[in-house]
Amino acid sequence: MTPSELTSYTWIFDTLRIPTTLKLWSVMPVINIEDVRIEEFGTGRTYQTLVGDDEGSTPVRIGIQTSPPGYSTGTHSHPYMEVITVIEGTGEAWIEGEGDGIPIGPGSTIVAPPNKAHGFRNTGQTPMRSYGVHASPIRITHRDAKASG
Repeated sequence: MTPSELTSYTWIFDTLRIPTTLKLWSVMPVINIEDVRIEEFGTGRTYQTLVGDDEGSTPVRIGIQTSPPGYSTGTHSHPYMEVITVIEGTGEAWIEGEGDGIPIGPGSTIVAPPNKAHGFRNTGQTPMRSYGVHASPIRITHRDAKASG
């Protein structure tokens, strides 16, 4: 990046009053999923964080989740919008006020508004992969004690 390009990016960030920590992402790198660490959870679910970190240095968090057959996210909500697109596999989703048992599969996108209880489960015989976007620099999840999902 040339000094003039850097100056242009700095001006844009300063003008829009974007926090200094986000300036590090003014030129986004190309991320190859093969290079991203796979986080394993005791439930058999795995997650690969493509964009985001524990410090909240990016304006969004994006990742790929792989859910084994029978896995359920449980009913939960976030104080921001979450968008999930199914890449492969089949399941069912629920969103407060929109219904339960909504069929999902490759190409289905769940748009969960802020503070709306939602979730999904893999009802298929193969792993379900989904691409999720959290519209927040940090992941905040509220679990519903009466979760049915």
